[in-house]
Amino acid sequence: MSAIKPKRIKVDSLGEPKVSFPKELHPYLSEVGEVNLYVSEEVMDTEDPAHRYFIFEEAGPREKIYFDPSKTKCAIVTCGGLCPGLNDVIRSIVMVAHHQYKVAATIGIRYGLQGFLPEYGHNIWEMNPDNVSQIHEFGGTVLGSSRGHQPPEEIVDALERMNINILFMIGGDGTMKAASAIWNEIKKRRMKIAVVGIPKTIDNDIYFVPRSFGFDTAVSKAIEAIRCAHTEAIGAPNGIGMVKLMGRESGFIAAEATLAQKDVNVVLIPELPFELYGKNGLLEYLKNRILKRGHAVIVVAEGAGQELWRKEMKKNHEKIPVDPSGNPILGDICGLLREKIKTYFQEQDISITLKFIDPSYIIRSVPANANDGVYCAFLGQHAVHAAMAGKTNMVVTKINERFVYLPLSLVTKKRRKLNTDSSYWKGVLASTGQPPVFLNKEIKK
Repeated sequence: MSAIKPKRIKVDSLGEPKVSFPKELHPYLSEVGEVNLYVSEEVMDTEDPAHRYFIFEEAGPREKIYFDPSKTKCAIVTCGGLCPGLNDVIRSIVMVAHHQYKVAATIGIRYGLQGFLPEYGHNIWEMNPDNVSQIHEFGGTVLGSSRGHQPPEEIVDALERMNINILFMIGGDGTMKAASAIWNEIKKRRMKIAVVGIPKTIDNDIYFVPRSFGFDTAVSKAIEAIRCAHTEAIGAPNGIGMVKLMGRESGFIAAEATLAQKDVNVVLIPELPFELYGKNGLLEYLKNRILKRGHAVIVVAEGAGQELWRKEMKKNHEKIPVDPSGNPILGDICGLLREKIKTYFQEQDISITLKFIDPSYIIRSVPANANDGVYCAFLGQHAVHAAMAGKTNMVVTKINERFVYLPLSLVTKKRRKLNTDSSYWKGVLASTGQPPVFLNKEIKK
């Protein structure tokens, strides 16, 4: 291990910091501000230590900053779906910018990137400690949000019109890609505007980010739904409880909630395709479970089994719809599963009671719990420290209990997926007792 050389992860800077940090308010980091860390195989999707050893720039205040606080104007925008902790991050940014740096102004952009474009007519919100002090008590985002592509050229035009020096963008994979496009336009025009991202996704699927804010809260709420599904399942002969959880392309919430709440017998995730029929199919396994134990609890990530849904679409000669951002709209896999399960057990002459729970909008709309609240506070703080030091085209995250900076090019490289060969997923399988895959063929070893 000692022979392994770490790879240095660099982030862009607007220029040399020359303004003194207000030392009486906060201690600052040393000039180096670097940390050597091994990244988990779950984050990198590789077991080779040589590819998981990095030197990161440590997050925190610097002795010299780039922007003169008295002349600095910040903007905050939230994009994409709702997530616990959005208001916590907004509050933290505003508080640190005003109390520690005493910036000239911080404005909130309404309803995502739409708020930059005049044709939508969304007003801006001048934010200060007085009007954001209690927003962490509420779910969602006080700024509102939206999806859909907005031209980066027009967004930069708006930044220029409003004399914005720093743009904080809070959102998921699509938002980080938009942030990168905005920065490229800023760079093309040779403007001095910092773009700093705070990764947000309830699915926990941003590459190189071990845990996104809101995930801990989401799992806590998901456990409540699983507990209810288990109660329904054992409350009737041959009872089946089914819970749908968020996770378009990654099954982290479903897996984590399954590990936390031990009542789950089957968990289905997007990373693993499955089949319904045959001796190794899901339905046969479910039948054996019912006959043996008299009940079952199934947890389904929303993006699981989409290949089955697409087959149904092709049968009906229907096109797969997309949302305003161009993402394929997920098929109702739980609806399909409920239909197939009921039909299958009727054909087997086995009477069942099937109860379905979908807590998705409850999970993403609640306020952050204590763990996420603390995490969000630090993310907001470090985002401000980075921006004021002139860091740009980057995000703030936490790796191995250390807050660090990552370039946007890294986190937008691909989506993070659950590693189904990892010890983590093996622990999930051990908890449920289900086989590694539900496929009507021999499993390759």
